[in-house]
Amino acid sequence: MVFRKLIVAALATTLLSSGSALAFEAKTPAIAVAAPESAGFSAEGLKKLDAHMQGLVDGGHLPGVTTMLVRHGKVVNYQVHGKKGFDGPPMTKDTIFRIYSQTKPVTGVAMMILFEEGKWKLDDPVSKFIPEFANLRVFKGVNADGSFDTVPADRPPTMREVMSHSGGFAYGLVPDNPIDKAYVSTGVLGSKSSQEFAQKVAALPLVAQPGTRWKYSVSVDIQGMIVEKLTGQSLGDFMQKRIFAPLKMTDTGFWLPASKMDRLASLYFWNPKENKLAPAEGFMVLDITKPPVVASGGGGLVSTNADYARFAQMLLNGGELDGQRILKPETVKLMRTNMLSDTIMNSDVSEFSTAKGRSFGLDFAIVEDSAKAGPQGQGTYSWGGAAGTWFWIDPTNDLFFLGMIHILNKGGDPAIKNIDDDSAKLVYGALVDPKK
Repeated sequence: MVFRKLIVAALATTLLSSGSALAFEAKTPAIAVAAPESAGFSAEGLKKLDAHMQGLVDGGHLPGVTTMLVRHGKVVNYQVHGKKGFDGPPMTKDTIFRIYSQTKPVTGVAMMILFEEGKWKLDDPVSKFIPEFANLRVFKGVNADGSFDTVPADRPPTMREVMSHSGGFAYGLVPDNPIDKAYVSTGVLGSKSSQEFAQKVAALPLVAQPGTRWKYSVSVDIQGMIVEKLTGQSLGDFMQKRIFAPLKMTDTGFWLPASKMDRLASLYFWNPKENKLAPAEGFMVLDITKPPVVASGGGGLVSTNADYARFAQMLLNGGELDGQRILKPETVKLMRTNMLSDTIMNSDVSEFSTAKGRSFGLDFAIVEDSAKAGPQGQGTYSWGGAAGTWFWIDPTNDLFFLGMIHILNKGGDPAIKNIDDDSAKLVYGALVDPKK
């Protein structure tokens, strides 16, 4: 999947902040189980998926992995392989993972709750909510003294562009250009307050005029800041009240109480110098033992496979689960509708383009043309996290898939670099009766 290329190389460069939310001790409700054949899958075909994951564990590429495949609201495959850590206890179905950028779709849903309440519109300028962004400038080059040569932005980015990474902002995750390097050197993601974050972002130039380029960015952290401004609540508290509690996502939040820490999977990092996995340390090992100072809508949540499955099923159902409506069906459809300009979609350098069969909606990557970007069905929407968690929701085939590992910089190991794409090929290879 396309997100693999966007997050893997980032992991040796910058810190992601996190946010706060309450956590419940109650168990996540049981998920209905069905025989694979009853949902159009071959049991033998899905055994190949299981064998592939177990092989990665047996080969030492992963300490453990959990996967879940759900079709028509029924679990047709839910497997746990290996251990929480190489020297740890067995992986379990309630193992907790740092999901990093898989937080982004959750923040997107929080934003869309407020969209339905009329708090903002797609074509509102972001400066309506963050005045610091009213007079942004755009990068043109670097002057002899090292300062930036800039021109005024044609206009402030719109909310549509902020939610589709096309507003011109950068991230600092891959500092291979002057702007991303500046995001690192100025400590944008390490800001100690939302005000400081806004001021640091506003002081740096955009990478391009709004609406002309897709670039993975701090846009979802900006969204989290807007949620807080519009509600007067912390991002974590708003998510807890409006998303996690209604969906009974009992193990999802921006921090973990001591009683749950033993369920957290060990975090590893692919060390390119030693060409092997090592225990992760430093900036990417977020402190999740207490509510953080700044909520990161872009990368702070922890969750379980079972919890995130309830979130995914809610979206697949058109915004409702077990009688709890989070969004209207038309709002979910809007999130999985292309929001990129024709300029971007017609570009031959964009990660998302007509030629590649991919587009980008509101905090989701989208399969616009399955013939070019499959094997997922038309309209599949997805994203993933820096430690290797991944998921996709396929409304055409009424299914979703979740996978969770805990490896930063997994792209360094060819065996797991494409674990998301490999799982998709195996899943659709086992779908023998799409109409069933």
